[in-house]
Amino acid sequence: MEIVNQGRIPQPTISGSYGYAWQQLWKYFLSFFIIGLLVAIFEGPASIARDSEMNETAVSIFVRIVAAAYMLLVFPVINYGGDLLYLRGIRDEKMEIGLLFDGFRRNYLNIVLSSLLTFAIIGLGFLFLIVPGIIFACRLAFVSFLVMDKNMEPIAAIEKSWEMTRGYGWKIFGMALLAIPVFFAGLLCFIVGVIIAVMWIAASFAAMYHAIDLEDQKRLTSE
Repeated sequence: MEIVNQGRIPQPTISGSYGYAWQQLWKYFLSFFIIGLLVAIFEGPASIARDSEMNETAVSIFVRIVAAAYMLLVFPVINYGGDLLYLRGIRDEKMEIGLLFDGFRRNYLNIVLSSLLTFAIIGLGFLFLIVPGIIFACRLAFVSFLVMDKNMEPIAAIEKSWEMTRGYGWKIFGMALLAIPVFFAGLLCFIVGVIIAVMWIAASFAAMYHAIDLEDQKRLTSE
């Protein structure tokens, strides 16, 4: 793993995560922009097919099946790969765009199963008066990072994310709330602004994960 430069360490707070991510965003802007653009491009076709209103014809049903298969079996690899690359940028590590697709070659099953399990757990939580779904979403926010960064299997990643986010749930929830005005501010700047906003948000969650992971390593070392 090649280190480009070792910068200051982010703090596991809302302002610390967004502030550090903002710094790294402009430090590696072109790489972050390409990552954000590629993730958006790969998400686009499935989103259009999924959200479009179509008559219940054989063709429309087939399109929806293909879109569902894409979202479940293909896009998670791109999404998880994007999270890994954002994390590398946060850590001042070399970002290779090929890592966006590396999950198809290795770790594919863990990525798909982790994505499905996380989606199912959060979805089940939202069925119970919404609040449990929000709690699950906050506590499982690091699953993708753990699968890609630590090569964890799905259940282990879910358990570890739950452990790591203990005591940080409200901060992660606050980061998600702050993401809303950040995204709408990006909308005011049209397509480029939206991509930058999404990049900043994704990098901020990577910064929070990195900060908590460092604290977790220090705790384990001292025990």
